[in-house]
Amino acid sequence: MGMVAQNGAGQADLFGAPLLPGLSWSDDFLTAREERALIERIEETSLTPFRYQQWTGKRLTRSYGWSYDFETGTFAPTDPIPQWLLPVRARAARYAGLAPEEIVQALLIRYDPGAGIGWHRDRPVFRHVIGISLGERAAMRFRRKKGDRFERISAPLMPRAIYHLVGEARNDWEHSIAEMEAARWSITFRTLR
Repeated sequence: MGMVAQNGAGQADLFGAPLLPGLSWSDDFLTAREERALIERIEETSLTPFRYQQWTGKRLTRSYGWSYDFETGTFAPTDPIPQWLLPVRARAARYAGLAPEEIVQALLIRYDPGAGIGWHRDRPVFRHVIGISLGERAAMRFRRKKGDRFERISAPLMPRAIYHLVGEARNDWEHSIAEMEAARWSITFRTLR
């Protein structure tokens, strides 16, 4: 099932219009068993607190393939995507209509209670952004500047769902994840431009 547009009051579009051009979405991309296995793998990974300049975030992360250092503003190769993630990468690539080899970066994130992600666009070096949500339901929010105000859209991000951002949704809109009340995990895959 795809996401539908919601206005600032949180009401869905009566016609069930797609949320944004360039956003595709599907619930139940994974089974509950696959989700549990991926969460276990992420928990076995050496996750570190997210750092942005002098600020340390509440979420824990690990990048593979390529890594962006927010303290120095540098982008460089890092450890390769691990073997256990390659089948998930292949499925995510198929969902997005890409070859698996096009996906060159993977980001693992654990959101502990109180953690979220502020408003942002993924770094310009990335073209396709494909996310898989694990654990708890979250609110994924989108906004873009229109004149002196922001146009905002929000939608639930269900456990085991996959989304794909490209084009307008990727380039023209910022997105964020509201602070979590319970633990949540995600896997984000990206291609380079």
